[in-house]
Formats: sequence, structure tokens, C-alpha cells
Amino acid sequence: MPSFQATDGVEIYYQTWEGSSSQPPVLLHHGFIANGVTNWVLPGVVDALTTAGRRVVAIDARGHGRSGKPHDPSFYGEVRMSDDLITLMDLLGEPAVDLVGYSMGAIVSLITATRDTRIRRLVIGGVGAAVVELGGVDTRVIGPEPLREALGAEDPATISNPAAAGFRAFIDAVGGDRAALAAQAARMHADPIPLDTITVPTLLVVGREDVLAARPEALAKAIPGAQLTVIDGDHLGAVREPAFSPAVVDFLS
Repeated sequence: MPSFQATDGVEIYYQTWEGSSSQPPVLLHHGFIANGVTNWVLPGVVDALTTAGRRVVAIDARGHGRSGKPHDPSFYGEVRMSDDLITLMDLLGEPAVDLVGYSMGAIVSLITATRDTRIRRLVIGGVGAAVVELGGVDTRVIGPEPLREALGAEDPATISNPAAAGFRAFIDAVGGDRAALAAQAARMHADPIPLDTITVPTLLVVGREDVLAARPEALAKAIPGAQLTVIDGDHLGAVREPAFSPAVVDFLS
């Protein structure tokens, strides 16, 4: 699994799959707690893209997967992760890429699309009106305090917030570094994103049971010309729904 040093020295890992198409590579950015394997490989997204001939590159964000996991919050935030994506695009040396991001990765991808002209097409998922209203993921569903409780609890059975308990179960399932994830949680993006400056074709895919992607039409409306596709599934399950991968592949083709 190749890696590179970010501009601040954090080691960032990524994985590539070759394709037969002459189209730009597809760059995948996962959500909070997840990594390239859990968000994209296991649900079949990578297989669907490579079957369609696409070259695929999946990053492990800082604090996640095999990438470096500093515990200092100053190393985190979606803008830092956007910097890492731009460094990876520099390393790939491609004139254009298609960018796909889910949840936290959707925020990273939206920020990157406002900063880098190499994005040809953009797919985001797992987010909704909160991006417009709060500048990031919906902290109204699971606020900072329940999240801190979930990350800090020695015994997961003591976590009282059901949403936070679900996040903690996911952390334990993937073997996440709780201190690193807490550092990212402390720096979650909460500033306005200039969505109206995104001019590339954009698709928003959300699960209809996803409480973290409420009122997705508000986000789609804020991005010029964006398309909205609603499928079955909740926040963690939408990427595994049969409709998710075909929606991504068809749009990027």
C-alpha cells in the first residue's frame, strides 16, 4: 500500500486499482471512523468501478486506517484532509480526476472542489442540509458531548446516547484509534463552504433513512446543477445498498 508525507509530515496511505478505461481515475474519500477498505472495498464500490474499466484510488484519511494518527487536534479538520487530497492529486500527476466522498469525506470533497480545478465530476453522499446550514456534517443529530462520551468511555455499555453508541460500535469494529478520532471530532468543519462556486457536474446520493443527511434537496439546490438521488438505507448502510454503486458508476461515466 503506497504512502506519501503530507505537507505537515503526517504519513498518508492510499491504495490503487488499475483500469482499462481512458477516463480519469476515480479518487475515493471515506467517512469518519471508516477507511478505504470498509467504506469502498467491502461494500463493492471499488469492484463496480474497476468492472466499468475505471482506475481507482482510495485514500486513508489522517487518523484513519493505515495513515498516521497524531493525537493533537491541530493536525485535523476537513481542510487539512483536503490538503492531503490535493497532495495526492499532485503525486498522481493526472490532469483530471473524478472525486467521490461520503459523510466526512463528502465535506472534504466539497471543500476540494472549491479549491482545485482538476475535479472533473463530483459525487457526494451521506450529507444533507447541514452542509448549507452548519458548514459540515450534522452535529445536531449527534453533538460534540455525546461523541466525546462515546470516544472516551472505557465500557461501551455505559454510553447513553443511541447514535453515539452506534458510532462507538463502529469504532471498535474497525479498531479505530479513539484519541485520534477525538482529535478530528474536535476540529469538524463548521464554516460556510462556497458551494455556489462548484461548477463541475455533481451528484448527491443519500439514504432515505439517513438522519445525518436530512433534507438533501437543500444541499442539492445550493450546488449549481447538482443532481439528487435518494436510495434505501441509513447512514452506515446506504453505501451497501444495491443502488449505490450503479448510481456512482453511471454518473461518472
